[in-house]
Amino acid sequence: MEVIIGILRESWDILMESSIYILFGFFVAGLLYIFVSPEKIAKYLGRGKIRSVIYASFWGIPIPLCSCGVLPTAVSLKKQGANNGASIAFLISTPESGVDSIAITYALFDPIMTIARPISAFITGTTAGILENISGSKSESYVNLTQETCKVDGCCSGDNCSEDEHKRHHSFLEKLWAGLKYAFIDLIGDIAKWLIIGIVIAGLISYLIPPDFVVKYLGGGIQSMIIMLIIGIPLYICATASTPIAAALVLKGMSPGAALVFLLAGPATNTTSIPVITKFLGKKATGIYLATIAVMSLILGLTLDYVYLALGIKAFALSGQVKEIFPASVRIIASLSLILLMINGLWHEYKEKGEG
Repeated sequence: MEVIIGILRESWDILMESSIYILFGFFVAGLLYIFVSPEKIAKYLGRGKIRSVIYASFWGIPIPLCSCGVLPTAVSLKKQGANNGASIAFLISTPESGVDSIAITYALFDPIMTIARPISAFITGTTAGILENISGSKSESYVNLTQETCKVDGCCSGDNCSEDEHKRHHSFLEKLWAGLKYAFIDLIGDIAKWLIIGIVIAGLISYLIPPDFVVKYLGGGIQSMIIMLIIGIPLYICATASTPIAAALVLKGMSPGAALVFLLAGPATNTTSIPVITKFLGKKATGIYLATIAVMSLILGLTLDYVYLALGIKAFALSGQVKEIFPASVRIIASLSLILLMINGLWHEYKEKGEG
């Protein structure tokens, strides 16, 4: 019983540190969903072997989708005219980052890791996409898209009205409310289970694993990064849920570079998504996708360790200090609110599956 209480206490502490930033991340995600049109994004992903890839990586960074959740979006972009390289870039940068995961990274890590994570996602996605586009594959031509179905209430598809008229069907407040409903019901329902699992695993690591063990096997160097790569590639875990696990390991003594490898490889790949990617992009593109994630994760992990070493900073000494920005009462309210929202999101997801 003492062990269970200890694990729950550690998990609660992690939730207290991160809940405000997670809520902020979901809020921004809702704004992106309702105000940024996938049609506009897709428009830039079919032209040019390099430019389209850069656009795809850049636009993928703030979007909060996991490695399985990003698949329908990437397939849609591909069908709408995105070339293979842009599709791969989007498939990598999107699950590796996201406004919600950036927010929780700031809560649980230091500013260096917070900046390094989206930059690494951009570099990895761009590298893979350019390699695919210059490897001999023919780039598909851009396909002009029809207007998307209204995100607020599905009132029309936009086929029989102009783009300007389509945009005026709902007021700003109606759109904002729809975005918040998407963020704090639909999106949080998709991610809640994995976020809870991630926080509990982080609590287990914090309470049960001795620092000496982590320092010995994951304290730094290529060996620790290869171990995290082997763990991360087949694992199904989203960027947000992977963050408390990595933070708990860093606090035990794991190098920030090894943590970055896990934060890149874990969310970007899993055994479920790989067959789907192979089917709609082909074996060669899938090989480039996996090889680039593996190689770039290791290179970027080693680079990050060098940055910390050059600056004379220990990552675990800074982790979690940002929690002092907010008083305990605010963090408690945010934590309880997040718990209620996750329960509500899971309930809505359960009802939808039951009705389906």
